[in-house]
Amino acid sequence: MPVITNIQDLKRIYERRVPRMFYDYAESGSWSEQTFRENTSDFDQIRLRQRVAVDMDGRTTASQMIGQDVAMPVALAPVGLTGMQHADGEIKAAKAAAAFGVPFTLSTMSINSIEDVAEATDTPFWFQLYTMKDMDYTQRLIQRAKDAGCSALVITLDLQILGQRHKDLKNGLSAPPQLTPKTIANLMTKWRWGIEMLGAKRREFGNIVGHVEGISDTSSLGAWTAEQFDPTLDWSKIERLMEQWGGKVILKGILDAEDAKMAAKVGADAIVVSNHGGRQLDGALSSIRMLPEIMDAVGDQVEVHLDSGIRSGQDVLKALALGATGTMIGRAFVYGLGAMGQTGVTRALEIIHKELDTTMALCGEKNVADLGRQNLLVPQDFGGLWQGR
Repeated sequence: MPVITNIQDLKRIYERRVPRMFYDYAESGSWSEQTFRENTSDFDQIRLRQRVAVDMDGRTTASQMIGQDVAMPVALAPVGLTGMQHADGEIKAAKAAAAFGVPFTLSTMSINSIEDVAEATDTPFWFQLYTMKDMDYTQRLIQRAKDAGCSALVITLDLQILGQRHKDLKNGLSAPPQLTPKTIANLMTKWRWGIEMLGAKRREFGNIVGHVEGISDTSSLGAWTAEQFDPTLDWSKIERLMEQWGGKVILKGILDAEDAKMAAKVGADAIVVSNHGGRQLDGALSSIRMLPEIMDAVGDQVEVHLDSGIRSGQDVLKALALGATGTMIGRAFVYGLGAMGQTGVTRALEIIHKELDTTMALCGEKNVADLGRQNLLVPQDFGGLWQGR
């Protein structure tokens, strides 16, 4: 086993071990992938202020996200098809997150169901909701999350319609994978993945199959999913979903200050500044570039988290120093999961924690709560000099 010191090390192993269509599902964006690329490259424009001769003993990264104690302000983001990256992927990721002391978010489009994850874990997790046209199904899904003891509902706002994702279309993405000649040839090189998948609890969308009338196999499932995302989702519907849930709500997919103001107005406990990892509106600004403007608009009204582009503990620190209360990682933990299962997710969290702690110390801070603009050098035009703004 190679020495693993950063997230990129896990990504290299992940690429070797996971079938191409699921690697491409995680490691791609929509259209030209401009936003996907800039989500990570824009972090590089922000520099760190080194400070010395400061007592660094007794450092802590412990914090809170929506009132929940966390070992560091990093949650595992909802990622669809996680159970195709590794057998029982959602269960393994949830266990790793619970043991580390950070939140895990289960996607509506997960392979392991809400009930599967709840049965396998003792720690309450967050549930991410895609709103569907089938309101009966959506209401039952919310009730299932309640019954499972989920501690927050994460409503995704930026996927009313699916972005144009060229690689997924060309690969014929499905769960389980359709056995075309191209797919079979690739699967033959991923024998370890295949052997583990034979023993998996599920290999199809566990929150949907068996819970929707007429959906019994993946051939009908694909058509149903494409037709069911709700393009009419608006703020009044969001308020009704929040009322039905009745608990902590996080609104994910905010990338504009005006939308952030609306999210605060409807009473969200937190928002996630996110562009869906660059998989929806290509050409939109990166999450980290939009964070300062959104903090200025609502930072004193609602808790602000950030995802899309985080690949290191330094990225986490930069988001926190710009005002975010917490962050979410998706691809970073998926690399670990695909590379090494539950152990890999733990390793990804250990890497990010180590990088966050070390960088915080070298920036002269002992407590993650004290991070701020004083720790950064931000380009004067970082938000962009755009006409009409």
